[in-house]
Amino acid sequence: MKKLVLLLALTISAYSFAQNTYTINNETLELKTEVEGDYDLLWNTFDGTYRYFIKNQGGQLTELTNTKGADNKYDNAYKATLETLAGIDASKTKLTLYSLKNYVNQSNAASDSTYTYDNSKPKLKTRIGVFSGITNNPFVVNPNNKSAPLFGAELELFQDNALPKHSGFLNIRATGNTDDFKYSSTQIALGYRFRFINKPRFNIYGQTKFATFIASKSSITYEDSSNPGTFITEDVSSSGFDIPLIFGLGADFKVGNGFITFVADSLFAAFIDTEDNFPLDIALGYKFNL
Repeated sequence: MKKLVLLLALTISAYSFAQNTYTINNETLELKTEVEGDYDLLWNTFDGTYRYFIKNQGGQLTELTNTKGADNKYDNAYKATLETLAGIDASKTKLTLYSLKNYVNQSNAASDSTYTYDNSKPKLKTRIGVFSGITNNPFVVNPNNKSAPLFGAELELFQDNALPKHSGFLNIRATGNTDDFKYSSTQIALGYRFRFINKPRFNIYGQTKFATFIASKSSITYEDSSNPGTFITEDVSSSGFDIPLIFGLGADFKVGNGFITFVADSLFAAFIDTEDNFPLDIALGYKFNL
């Protein structure tokens, strides 16, 4: 029992150390401490937006901002703030957690000769998933607008931080033959996702497949010109690499150690013409963190 109480106390203490409440300009915020030294770096996400703060040796908190002006350009005010506080050139510092962490670590090392730090880059994390759905093969001639089943698997890579907005993925998917539409294919694709709504429990993103390899097989039936009334069915196979820029939308919903994911793929492409049918290419799946 004593061990359990001690463990709970340590857990609560660790959480309290990692995240504390601060009042800044009459605003109460829960902030995480990323760097501690003569200068502290604090941050958190609020409604999907990252906010960063510097605490100086006197304990005063200053927010780092980068406001877009009427000319649609950012003012980079945070760089001047950093240089005023720490006295070190911040012209190459970006308003990202890794870049700010590196800058504050350098400032602490310049201020305190005994200060040591690790400036290694953030690690990549991965998720794997499986999915299935239906498609009317929007980029293939499909006169009767017939749908076919699809299924596949995916590997997604992203930076190891609280709410990654950007990720890359590699997926493989296969579409099957049906009695009404004799076409099947296997697609291997490289793509990119941007989460424009990014919450702890769900996110919504746009994605693009910028490189694909497709192997397909179809059956073509035509009339024998030398023997009218006789029809010939021929199997045709093809394969090829393309840079189609296929765009889609998706959403992830946090469940357990992973996400239930829904994707509306192949809505349109920059370099492939869609056929006359409205694009129908949807999949539901589950992906989990490794």
